[in-house]
Amino acid sequence: MPTPDLADLFAQVDAAQDDIIALEQDLVRIPSVNTGFMPTGNETPVCELARDFLTRDGIPSDIIESSPNRGNLIARVEGRSGNTGLMFMSHTDVVPVEDPNEWRFDPFSATVADGRIFGRGASDCKGLLAVQLMAIRILRRNDIPLRDSLILAAGADEEHGGRYGFGWLADNHPGQLAAPYAVNEGGGVPIPAAGALTYILGVGEKGRLQIEIDVKGTSAHASLPWQGTNALYRLNRALSSIEEYEPDRDTSTGIFDYLSTFAIEHKASPENVDQIIAEVQPENPRFASMLRALSRMTLTPTMVRGGIKSNSVPESIRLTCDVRTLPHQDEEYVRAQIDAVLADIPGVTYEVDYMARPNSSPFESPLASSIRGVTSQALQRGDIQWVPAISNGFTDSRFTRPLGTVTYGFSGSHPDDDPMLNFVHGANESVGIKSLVSGTKIMLGLIVDMLAEK
Repeated sequence: MPTPDLADLFAQVDAAQDDIIALEQDLVRIPSVNTGFMPTGNETPVCELARDFLTRDGIPSDIIESSPNRGNLIARVEGRSGNTGLMFMSHTDVVPVEDPNEWRFDPFSATVADGRIFGRGASDCKGLLAVQLMAIRILRRNDIPLRDSLILAAGADEEHGGRYGFGWLADNHPGQLAAPYAVNEGGGVPIPAAGALTYILGVGEKGRLQIEIDVKGTSAHASLPWQGTNALYRLNRALSSIEEYEPDRDTSTGIFDYLSTFAIEHKASPENVDQIIAEVQPENPRFASMLRALSRMTLTPTMVRGGIKSNSVPESIRLTCDVRTLPHQDEEYVRAQIDAVLADIPGVTYEVDYMARPNSSPFESPLASSIRGVTSQALQRGDIQWVPAISNGFTDSRFTRPLGTVTYGFSGSHPDDDPMLNFVHGANESVGIKSLVSGTKIMLGLIVDMLAEK
């Protein structure tokens, strides 16, 4: 049987829209909530659903648990050569729901409304898993022979650092992830640019550190506060200094080489980047926010713990801060920044915990070329522009890049979908049905373009 061309395959994806919706709903309805405190996650049932879905088309997969009920799914679609050519990545855990009353629909109902599917994890990241699974099903049902093999890897624990997911797999089962190229979350959304359709290709990520600042005083009875040293007052000084912190401006990341794509005539520099951002802000606030994040380190207080009783002067306070670094900003640089921020505040010490180091892949590669070509065909657009960007958040890609895998963030969102409606990690998280369809087309096209026998 001749191999269908991409136009025929994309027509099959359109015809399978109801099946794509049903699969996404089934995934979202499993509450695989990761609180960050064990026992948590409940990812194994998601892996079992995906395994059963693949089994119906004769595709083998394994569920590898790093801890009870914390499953990681690894599936392979074998090619003739026996060599792996591409890996699809996603994760199966979701963040908690803070207040269900703020949602239009039950957070795990996967309700369809306004051309979208609502539910926790609908966008982050079960939508990507759904489109990858559907692409594999359509591939198999067309009996398309592969030259090189495809891996599908769906990991646990991405939302709390990956210690039970891709991080654990990279340490304990690196052979299961061995692939020259991979596609993961972290990019693939359109952004307005000078009237043309422009996509962000996620080529890397900022680093993430957690800073634990300990503020010490001396205890006393609250009725005689002068007999002690209130750690809260010292905390107030620390918070004020953090609020006033002005990070170094930096325009060395790749996106600043593509500002002309966005009708920005100035060449960005540390001296003018804030002015460029201010000019962009009124018309394109999302892009302005991206430029701001990618031009500096961020230092953000997030949690405070301290005090033992309402009638006692607090002796000890712990302030937790989130820090996001640019690729060249190492721990020595971060410590120098924190030292300057906390200088002259008595009783203050801190610890640094690296959660994720900055990482990146080259903007040009065979996979990048394939993503461009397949996306153009899937959307029937010949006018797409491409811009590299590093993410201000981190994903599991930081575990595969050190293994030598060129990894891109690209979900294949549809240009008619407003990514601001995804509300990732927020109330009313959702994914556009058009994006599920376009994402399925693009994932299927990548398999055919990168792996199929020619």
